[in-house]
Amino acid sequence: MPTAGYAYAPSLLTWFEVIGYTVLLEPDIALGKHQIGRSSYSDVVLYQRLCSALQKINPTKPDEAIAAAIHQVTYTESSDLPKNNCRFHKFLTNGVEVEYLYNEEIVYDKVWLIDPSNLLNNDWLVIHPLSVVEGSYAHCPDIVVFINGLPLAVIVSIQPSDEQATFKEGYQQIQTYCQQIPKLFFYNTFLVITYGNRARIGTLTSGWEEFLPWHTIDGEDFPAKGATELEVLIQGIFDKRRFLEQVLHLIVFEENGSSISKKLLRRPFCTTQYPKKYSCQGW
Repeated sequence: MPTAGYAYAPSLLTWFEVIGYTVLLEPDIALGKHQIGRSSYSDVVLYQRLCSALQKINPTKPDEAIAAAIHQVTYTESSDLPKNNCRFHKFLTNGVEVEYLYNEEIVYDKVWLIDPSNLLNNDWLVIHPLSVVEGSYAHCPDIVVFINGLPLAVIVSIQPSDEQATFKEGYQQIQTYCQQIPKLFFYNTFLVITYGNRARIGTLTSGWEEFLPWHTIDGEDFPAKGATELEVLIQGIFDKRRFLEQVLHLIVFEENGSSISKKLLRRPFCTTQYPKKYSCQGW
């Protein structure tokens, strides 16, 4: 079993509670105080939560359709992380195509993994930290954000003494995770690095200099004076409605030969303190 780490800003978990997420500590889960539907440390998908959420989001679909969708989502075709991540993102945004037998006829249908129109149909969970074992490696990412039992975001919190090294150190930690426990990142949409009350966001293929702060919460105004980078990023990115809108509309994959690049479409207003004429709401 991995050794849990606790290098995080206390306000980080508080902000997730403020915006309506359930926040659980892994030690409490290990003691049986909370059930998350995880049978071992090698599980990165919370199957029971995923199944319950899909039944709620797709109430007219039979159990066979839900099971078929879960099988497709959790089945990996290769060990290529960007390729698997791109495949999952298509499921997340376009739905999962399934077929099943109904009244002795084959029905072709779609199962949706998230419900952007009714936020209450989705399951919003944060676990700190999350122990993950893959092969001979064991790690404890500081915070993992699960939507409907799927690990859509990972947050690494670091507090080294050299301020110039902080975010690069966090980036290097993420690279280690991606190499040694890649299955956690098959489902990833965003990566966040925090240092105290400072925060940066990027994607699986972002270089460390591409991890940038977020300067607006609602996409129209700069936040109140005194608001920290951490507060702005958590509210601006992880607010339930904004999070789903970002996932559905502001993530793109670009293929260049055999390589895949994943980008978060940022408006200048989001990451640079420009005048108000810019907006990061692209939908």
